[in-house]
Amino acid sequence: MKKSKDDIIFEAVNTFFVTVFFIIVLYPLIFVISASISDPSLVSQGKVVLLPKGLNFDGYRRVLEYDDIWIGYRNTIFYTIAGTLISLALTLTAAYPLARRDFVGKNVFVIYFTITMFFSGGLIPTYMVVKALGMRNTVFSQILLGAVSFMNIVIVRTFYQTSIPEELQQAAQIDGCSYARLFTSIILPLAKPVIAVMALFYGVGRWNSYFTALIYLSDRNLYPLQMILREILIINEINMEMLMTEGELEVIHKRVELATLLKYCVIIVSTLPVIMAYPFLQKYFVKGIMVGAIKG
Repeated sequence: MKKSKDDIIFEAVNTFFVTVFFIIVLYPLIFVISASISDPSLVSQGKVVLLPKGLNFDGYRRVLEYDDIWIGYRNTIFYTIAGTLISLALTLTAAYPLARRDFVGKNVFVIYFTITMFFSGGLIPTYMVVKALGMRNTVFSQILLGAVSFMNIVIVRTFYQTSIPEELQQAAQIDGCSYARLFTSIILPLAKPVIAVMALFYGVGRWNSYFTALIYLSDRNLYPLQMILREILIINEINMEMLMTEGELEVIHKRVELATLLKYCVIIVSTLPVIMAYPFLQKYFVKGIMVGAIKG
């Protein structure tokens, strides 16, 4: 079909803006990668603009020798897996009764849950509750707090209502299927697309989370990777053994340059798993947008 003049103009404008946004997103990533393997003195002087100069992998060597990085990796992997499983269990089970027409009083629960999207108990009351329950400085404060998002419950409920025929559920119940078996044997297998979407959303959120650790953890052995990254990037509390050798003790400028190099290296080390996984999971982001497009 021949394109009209308006179509050509629209495609040209659209291509221009997409290209600009692509460059805006891609450039910082390329710069951080280049800076992490460049000579720190050239980075400090602003001579590294796009491509690396004076290849130097000393920053990665020092980062990987830093024990807290590996402790943070271990904790973050555990928090991500355990927290995502708990969030999935709560979200999938909460959305199912809200999706059924025969659930008496579901509108009351919807209103009750909706209120939590606009109001919360506040940081101080939440901290007092966590402390009273004995969850401060425990892994439970990292995997239980914020385990459920009502927005995700709405998305899953919409998927149940629009993608799983109600007649199928009625036929199963006529055959004597209980609610529990109906949910585990019929609903969940048919809900694999939305389960993948929710796992991705919750998993990425858990991986990037640091605020709950900042508030409720003081034991460094429980710190997630993002807390270690925060210390290096913001507080700049880097172990002196990581920064200096005997020859560098007398050269403060070298220490500053090396600290800058380590910051870039830590960014790459902490985000590498997500960057590597994203190309394989991109389609689920698209599915997530489509699943949540209608929230009736």
